[in-house]
Amino acid sequence: MILDRFRLPGQVAVVTGAGRGIGAATAVALAEAGADVVIASRTAAQLEEVASRVFSSGRRAHVVPLDLADPAAAATLAAVAVEEFGRLDLVVNNVGGTYPRPLAETTPEFLEEAFRFNVSTAHALTVAAAPSLIKTGGSVVNISSIMGRVGGRGFVAYGTAKAALAHWTRLAAADLAPKVRVNAISVGSVATSALEIVVGNPELKAKMEAATPLRRIGEAEDIAATVVFLASRAGGYITGKILEVDGGLQSPNLDLGLPDL
Repeated sequence: MILDRFRLPGQVAVVTGAGRGIGAATAVALAEAGADVVIASRTAAQLEEVASRVFSSGRRAHVVPLDLADPAAAATLAAVAVEEFGRLDLVVNNVGGTYPRPLAETTPEFLEEAFRFNVSTAHALTVAAAPSLIKTGGSVVNISSIMGRVGGRGFVAYGTAKAALAHWTRLAAADLAPKVRVNAISVGSVATSALEIVVGNPELKAKMEAATPLRRIGEAEDIAATVVFLASRAGGYITGKILEVDGGLQSPNLDLGLPDL
């Protein structure tokens, strides 16, 4: 059956930033596909709620409250997965994000912080996980962004970091082939807490939807389903690629209204 290719029976995944939004939806989707999950974020209460949803699907979850802004801390999750579940098949580098900021207010320190949070953490965890992933023939899925490939005011730090993560994906895929696949998802506007100020404003939401070819804001499950595809045998002939899951966007669908300098 073709649908069997989308299953992940007995596999083990690490999902960062799993307390809410895309990370939480991904952890639950992976569990529904048959995987046990190590879930990490800063807020223990959010992780426990996600863990209960994983348990309800019949799989196991191990909760790790952790400051994922520290690459060394993120790297420890690989060992945690092997210690708790005996193996590691998938790393989902979901943690990331950076607040918009005008160019003139984007200090080198702010830019470096964005790079560390969005790229260095993914690098550290993937390098730590690589020996286990090589053993299992596993994969890595990185969560990038449309802002890593289009221009838009206010996103010089975030967009630069996500563009770096996208190209890091291509380079890491070459280094880890043929035993480990590495892919990324270029995410468009998704209804998570990061977009709450827009989704909660009917006027702003309508403008964003009108500027999106598919005329809607994405759901976290749209991204979670793509992670399952890339991690499973269904995506087994894909590596070094950036899948655009963005409603068809070719330019930003939200103008921050920043004036000319």
